[in-house]
Amino acid sequence: MFDPPYPPGLPIGPGWEPAPGTAPVVFPYDGSLVARASVGTPEQARRAVDEAVAVARAVAELPSRTRRALLLEVSSALEKERESLTRLLIAETGKPLADCRVEVARTLVTWQAAAEEVARLHGETVPLDLLPSGDGLIGFWTRRPIGVVVGIAGFNYPLLLASHKIAPAIAAGCPVVCKPAPATPLATLWLVHLVRTAAERLGVPAQLVQLVTGDVEVGSALVTDPRVGAVSFTGSAAVGHRIARDAAPRKTLLELGSNAALVVAGDADLDAAADAVLRGGFYASGQACISVQRVLLVETIAAEFTKKLVDRLGEVVIGDPREETTRVSALIDGRATKRVLEWVDEALAAGAKLAGGGGEEGGVLRPTVLTGVPDGVACWDEEIFGPVVCLRTVSDVDTAFDVVNASRYGLHASVFSRSLDIAFRALDRLEVGGVVINEVPGFRSDTMPYGGVKDSGVGREGPRFAIDELTVTRMAVIRP
Repeated sequence: MFDPPYPPGLPIGPGWEPAPGTAPVVFPYDGSLVARASVGTPEQARRAVDEAVAVARAVAELPSRTRRALLLEVSSALEKERESLTRLLIAETGKPLADCRVEVARTLVTWQAAAEEVARLHGETVPLDLLPSGDGLIGFWTRRPIGVVVGIAGFNYPLLLASHKIAPAIAAGCPVVCKPAPATPLATLWLVHLVRTAAERLGVPAQLVQLVTGDVEVGSALVTDPRVGAVSFTGSAAVGHRIARDAAPRKTLLELGSNAALVVAGDADLDAAADAVLRGGFYASGQACISVQRVLLVETIAAEFTKKLVDRLGEVVIGDPREETTRVSALIDGRATKRVLEWVDEALAAGAKLAGGGGEEGGVLRPTVLTGVPDGVACWDEEIFGPVVCLRTVSDVDTAFDVVNASRYGLHASVFSRSLDIAFRALDRLEVGGVVINEVPGFRSDTMPYGGVKDSGVGREGPRFAIDELTVTRMAVIRP
């Protein structure tokens, strides 16, 4: 059992207040109880917004040195708890140890980068005298906080995703109300406790960061409140689109799903490409929005690549996520496992072939490779969010690019080729938020602009870019 290092209840207002109920958080691998977490209500969500609104001006007026110091203090506090947070993430997400270590490391980078961006938050002068009416006028713009931010994170990377909401909001001078996924609230509660502890030491209002757990009604209470300046959400496309409608006309930043593609050209290093599929298709047990799902193979190398990949599938170790060698473990819950199995069965019934893996072992899905998956089945068209990779043979690279673009999603795609011409054609033609050459589509530096197009979302994350999203320009026009 996890013994929380933070107070009971929920961090709402200046302290922590009781919640009317609790819900179990279970270890996905064996179903054992990790802890009982407080479950909030819509009334508590509205009260959290009340409290955030009440301190919005004070937070906006915090000196840049204070915001920077706060972000750095949180980074230091997280570093001290690195091992404990890693173990907690394994327990509540069921992700393998290797992936949870990466999540904590990336979280630290995110807080450090947000602190650095505080000093870069500035505006520019504007030449108003391009028209005679502007003669003698001085013009410049600055960036001002957008107001209260609501941050809603997914279950697969709870600590990192919450950090991508909270850290940029603090850097921008915005109070933030966070809502973690119901299945994985514990690491986020700990994070908020560390932020509020650092805020207290620096004389900053605790209401700078609050957290409310709960169901859809709690989320709705947050995103529909007209006093909210922006909603930042990471999760499924269906939920994100509903949030965008409910939040309108307030700003929404949506990091949604995908069915990331990897193209293997005829001149590619096939061993490197196969390695990329093994790494990029099965990390986090496939529960990552930019994990490899669709692989487009130019026909001249399709057979050789497929053999290389299937021959190495046994390298992907499945089992207990607490073990060093494990790369695939149980999905977040039994419903997710059942859905993935059903999607694979649907693809097989539609004519796909099982090239390797398949089925489950002790509740853990075996890494699965399908070939000949047609359009019109969920395995190809939608985000599977499980350890399944689908291969398709195409005549040439340009056809591969057309197939990639035929999806309603567009987050990341990658291309393996030795040709600069192919690389730059991919950059020009692929309709995605990020094109990765000779590396997995799941590559993400937390300082780069990250986001998608089409149904994969709007807006960009990465501290510098999220801060821009969470601020608005204020134009100054002065006649001396």
